[in-house]
Amino acid sequence: MTAAPFSVVSAKNLSLTFDTNDGPVHALSNVDLEVKKGDFISFIGPSGCGKTTFLRVIADLEKHTSGEIAVNGTTPDKARQDRSYGYVFQAAALYPWRTIEKNIALPLEIMGYSKAEQRQRIDRTLDLVNLAGFGKKYPWQLSGGMQQRASIARALAFDADLLLMDEPFGALDEIVRDHLNEQLLKLWAATNKTICFVTHSIPEAVYLSTRIVVMSPRPGRVTDVIESPLPRDRPLEIRETPEFLEIAHRVREGLKAGHSYDE
Repeated sequence: MTAAPFSVVSAKNLSLTFDTNDGPVHALSNVDLEVKKGDFISFIGPSGCGKTTFLRVIADLEKHTSGEIAVNGTTPDKARQDRSYGYVFQAAALYPWRTIEKNIALPLEIMGYSKAEQRQRIDRTLDLVNLAGFGKKYPWQLSGGMQQRASIARALAFDADLLLMDEPFGALDEIVRDHLNEQLLKLWAATNKTICFVTHSIPEAVYLSTRIVVMSPRPGRVTDVIESPLPRDRPLEIRETPEFLEIAHRVREGLKAGHSYDE
C-alpha cells in the first residue's frame, strides 16, 4: 500500500486582516489548501485577491490572524529558520555590485557553508538554470530572463524542497516567458521540488501546473482547485490541444464566477 504524499503546506480556515488607517482590510478569508510533496501549484486571480499574501504567509513574511498553517509539518516561523524554502520575487533582486556567482553564494555565506561547498552548489545551480559560464558576469550584463534564472539559481542553491515563486516572469516578453516556462518545467522534473507559483496568466498557469488554485477578489478566497490531467512532459504545443483549452476555459469561468467587483 502506497503512503499518502506528505503535505508540504497545509492551510485550514486561514484568514488574514490588515489594520489600516482606513479600517480593516480582509486580505484572506477561510483558505483551505493542501500542497503535497512534488506538486506544482499555480495561484491565479485578479490583483488584490491575496495570491502573493498567501505566499508571504507561507514564507513567514506576513502573519495570519486566524486559522492554521503548517509548512513541512511545522510553523512558518520554524520553517523559515530551518530554511525550508527558496523565494523568487517578481523582480530578480540581484545585487548589482556582486557577480552572478556571488549573488548565488549570498545565502550560502549567511548559512556558513565552506568555500568548497559554495563552489560546488554554485556550479550545480548555474548548470540547472542553463547559466554555466555566466558566473563571473554582473547582473547588468545579462538580459532580464537571464537575471530571473540567476534569481532561481540563488533560491535553489541551499537545496530547499519548497520553491515559492511570485510572478517571476510577469515583466518579460512572451517569447522569453515561453522559454522560461519550458525551462522551469525541466527544472521541476530534474529536482522534484514542490513549487507554489503566483501568476496572472491563464495559459502559464495551465501549462505549468499539476493543480491550479483560482482565487476571488478581496477578501481572498479559494473558489476552485483544478486538477490537471496533462502529462508531466509538456511541449509548448500542448497549449493548442483540446485538453489544454478545456482546462483554460474552466479557469476563465472560475475567475468570472468569483469576480465580485461592481460594474
